[in-house]
Amino acid sequence: MRLSQYFLPTLKETPSEAQIVSHRYMLRAGMIRQASAGIYSWLPMGYRVMRKIEQIVREEQDASGAQEMLMPTIQSADLWRQSGRYEDYGLEMLRITDRHDREMMYGPTNEELITEIFSAHVKSYRHLPKNLYHIQWKFRDEVRPRFGVMRGREFLMKDAYSFDLDAEAGRAAYNKMFVAYLRTYARMELQAIPMQADTGPIGGDLSHEFIILADTGESEVFCHRDFLERDVLQREIDYESDLQPIVDEWTSLYAATDEMHDAEKFESEVPDDRRVSARGIEVGHIFFFGDKYSKPLGAYVSTPDGDDVPVQMGSYGIGVSRLVAAIIEASHDEKGIIWPESVAPFKVGLINLRAGDDACDSACDEMYAKLRTAGVEVLYDDRSERAGAKFADMDLIGLPWQLIAGPRGLKDGKVELKNRRSGETEELSIDSALTRLAG
Repeated sequence: MRLSQYFLPTLKETPSEAQIVSHRYMLRAGMIRQASAGIYSWLPMGYRVMRKIEQIVREEQDASGAQEMLMPTIQSADLWRQSGRYEDYGLEMLRITDRHDREMMYGPTNEELITEIFSAHVKSYRHLPKNLYHIQWKFRDEVRPRFGVMRGREFLMKDAYSFDLDAEAGRAAYNKMFVAYLRTYARMELQAIPMQADTGPIGGDLSHEFIILADTGESEVFCHRDFLERDVLQREIDYESDLQPIVDEWTSLYAATDEMHDAEKFESEVPDDRRVSARGIEVGHIFFFGDKYSKPLGAYVSTPDGDDVPVQMGSYGIGVSRLVAAIIEASHDEKGIIWPESVAPFKVGLINLRAGDDACDSACDEMYAKLRTAGVEVLYDDRSERAGAKFADMDLIGLPWQLIAGPRGLKDGKVELKNRRSGETEELSIDSALTRLAG
């Protein structure tokens, strides 16, 4: 994509309403624009990142055996009355009356609707287990939306729902999601720490939230340093095997948010030099709640003995749009965003230091074409701007690599390759730089 043609409304000054790093940089980097309190339009740069995150989430859900579908944003109030949550949920639920005076609501989550769909079609244990998920917009009417997309009212979420015959099978489904979540965050270069959590309005007695460490995190967290040194991607995962040993490995060490923190236990279980006290951001939450929804909504199946029993259920959420902000909170510097390569909107920023110069234009056009042919996503800054402005914009938007071409280097057939994270630069031949980036 040529930057001269791309819709990228960057800002030099930080908007006064932006209180945290991710909100500041998302506005300044032209990723989002506020439509109303807690509701944002996603501009091309921000939308590209969100789609990259969404695809990683989708791939890991599919690998675990979950099946994607799509449910509507608007739900009937009647279903929520059946489960008992319509009145309990509170003012965060946006309630709507249509032209026929039917009570509807903008779904903050989908336990009721997915259970109704399941109960209408599955009647026998022979059709279990099942795990169904979708990636859909949600709405929760926060009393004070703030921090940009980190705590907005409208947000994109992956929510999955498992259905099993008994509690043992339900726990196996829970473990699959537990491991899939570890892999999902690791692929985004995030070290997510699972912490036992309160089940809240979702219900049940088994729940973990996944927390990444960031200085501007919303919660104070306490954990063992070993969590920060683990790499779940180094091991092969067989989702049909017993995953309990992996879950046990990741839950055997101390990890708690301030709400669940036990200072005495922390000090007794974790050596002084391995204690981590930091701020954290929740990026996912998983629940196993048994028959909390299946009983009131009639999701029963027949057993091999001919009895009818309520299915055992769990739900599993990942805040896709929230992850965009969370990654920025965990990966930035004073110049701007530093995107992990797996979710970067473009891999390379190609900078023409003297647009209009025949030699620079010719070399950059050729590199741009070769990178695209090689399947490398590249943003080509072909604007007639001063070099300082181009460097500042590239650092702000945080692409992993910058390929810099100017008249002085090109006389010797050289370009400069800069790594955004480390700041290291190399002078290379054009062919060597292209090989490095395409490889």
